[in-house]
Order: sequence, then structure tokens, then C-alpha cells
Amino acid sequence: MSDRPKILTRRRFLTSVGVGGSAALVAGCDALSRSPDFRGFLGTGEWLSYRIQRFVGGNALAREFTEADLSPDFRTNGNTSARDPEWRTHAAQGFANYRLAVDGLVETPQALSLAELKAMPSRTQITRHDCVEGWSAIGKWTGVPLSAVLDRAQLSPNARFIVFHCADDFRGTPYYESIDLVDAFHPQTILAYGMNDGDLPTGHGAPLRLRVERQLGYKQAKFIMRIEAVASLAAIGQGRGGFWEDVSSYNWYAGI
Repeated sequence: MSDRPKILTRRRFLTSVGVGGSAALVAGCDALSRSPDFRGFLGTGEWLSYRIQRFVGGNALAREFTEADLSPDFRTNGNTSARDPEWRTHAAQGFANYRLAVDGLVETPQALSLAELKAMPSRTQITRHDCVEGWSAIGKWTGVPLSAVLDRAQLSPNARFIVFHCADDFRGTPYYESIDLVDAFHPQTILAYGMNDGDLPTGHGAPLRLRVERQLGYKQAKFIMRIEAVASLAAIGQGRGGFWEDVSSYNWYAGI
């Protein structure tokens, strides 16, 4: 009998966190939210917000709009380009040689081209982007569900968070963000390569940006180069799980 560790398949994940059933959802999320390390990582109000939204909101969808609702001018948030030399080379080549790395606590690390990502099942959604600075805009996003990419990589059983490593930076520090597995496997969480029926513009994070529609704008990582599955956020940046969370005390859980 093989001693190879069991793989956390999508079916097993959905069963454990209960995307298919509210009772299991409460049990799976409660195990994480009651963890002393996780609870200590979140502020008191943030921890309560996390628990309430996870248990009351469950797997609810963010509101989707119609094309008539699209904003005529969708502002860019954060950086509008990246200085990373590898990204610049890819951009100059139309991202023909770009590869998305998927590694960390996975059974089958991936290096996916943009063409391979576009060949996977896609999702298109028209949603509202809410910036922490107080503005909102409605855009149409097309991309591959993050769940499909994680299924392909096969998460290890001890994976708890998904970290996004980006090509853009602030004063020399590359941008990074993270989400839990509930958000990672939410049906509206996608790696967007298209916006408003065209390719994703550079200002909005080409070639890939995260759309995690139940979170504020700073969680929507742009210029994604690598996705890492981890058991803990302690070693990510300064330990708060995201760039702005570390440098400006933003909440890690930015649920809306």
C-alpha cells in the first residue's frame, strides 16, 4: 500500500468546507476561525466580520449586473504597470512566453501559459469593484475559475491559504496578497485575462489579475506571476498576508 499523502481534491475540499452544504461549511470555517493562530492574526472586529460573513453569507454570490450597467470609465487601482524585468520581457512579447507558476503545498506544481489558461473552462461576470478609497466601478471580467487551476495542481491536505505573488511593486517591494480556501473555491473567484470583451489592459493587471468579488479592491491582485498554497501566512511579508495589510494596517479580511 502506498504511503503517498492523500490529495485534497475539489470534491474532498467541497465536502470539508461545505460549499455544497451549510452544516459542513460552518464546521470547516469554524475550525479555521477558532484557531488561536488565525484568531490572533485578525483584529477582534475583523475576526467577528469573518465569522459572521462566512457563516451567514455562506457561499452567496456577489451581485452581477448587465452590460447596460458598465461604467464608462473604470479607474485603475494601485500600479498601472510593472517594473519586474521578467514581466517587461513577457509584455514586450505579448505574453506569448508567460507562464503562471502554481506551487507551494500542491501535489503537481504547474507552469501554465496564457494559452493553456484560456483553453480551460472560463467564466464571465459583470460585477462592481469597490475600492477602499471610496470609489466604485462596474466592469465585465472573463477568466478561468481559480478553483480549476487549484484542481489541476491538487492542493495538499494542509494547505489553508492561497498567496498571489505579483510583478508590480511599491518602493521595491513586490505586491502580494492572499485569500482563504473558501474564497479561493468560490465560483466568482477567477483569474481574469479579459475585461469588457477585450484583453485585460496593462493598467488593470495584464496578463492576469485576481477577481475575488466579495472583497475590497486591494485584494484583487494584479500582474500575477505566481500562486502559492501555504498552511500559514506567518512567513508571507510581515505576517499579515498582504502588502497593504503589512504597511498600512488594512484588514486582511476585506469582505463586503
